Amino acid sequence: MHHKRKAIQDLYPDELAHCYGCGKNNPDGHQLKTYLMGDETIAHFTPDEKFTAIPGSVYGGLVASLLDCHGTGSAAAFACLAENIDLENVAIIPIRCVTASLKVDFKVPTPMGKKLELKGKLRSIEGRKILVDMTLSAEGIVCATGEILAIKLKD
Repeated sequence: MHHKRKAIQDLYPDELAHCYGCGKNNPDGHQLKTYLMGDETIAHFTPDEKFTAIPGSVYGGLVASLLDCHGTGSAAAFACLAENIDLENVAIIPIRCVTASLKVDFKVPTPMGKKLELKGKLRSIEGRKILVDMTLSAEGIVCATGEILAIKLKD
C-alpha cells in the first residue's frame, strides 16, 4: 500500500528509538509506524486479546498509547514538511517530539481484533509547539478522537 515510503519512526536516530509504542529498537513494543500521506498522517494497528477491557473491546490505555505515538510521529512529520526536509530521501531526521499534552475522547468502544486506522492532521506549528488533531477508527467508524500538543526536542 504505502510501504515503499519510510515510516517516520524508522527515521528516528537509534538513541531515540526505544519507545514502547513506536520504537523500532523495542522488540516487545507495539512498533507503531506512521506514514505521511499528502497533508495527513496514517498508521495501522491490530489489537489482540491481551489488550481487552471488557470482552470484545480494547482498553482505553492502548487507544491513548497509540494516539500518543501517532501524535508525536505526526508532529515530527509535519515539522519536517514545514522545514522542507524530504522524508523519502533522508536516513535520519533531525526532529524528535515529546508529548506535552494528550487529550482523548472515547466515542464508541474500540473493537478487538479489527485493524485500527489512525489519522493525523496538523492544526498549528508555533516555535517548538506542534498541535495535531487525530482520529482512531475501525472499519470506517471513529472510535476515538485525540489532540496532542507535541514539543520539538532541542538539538
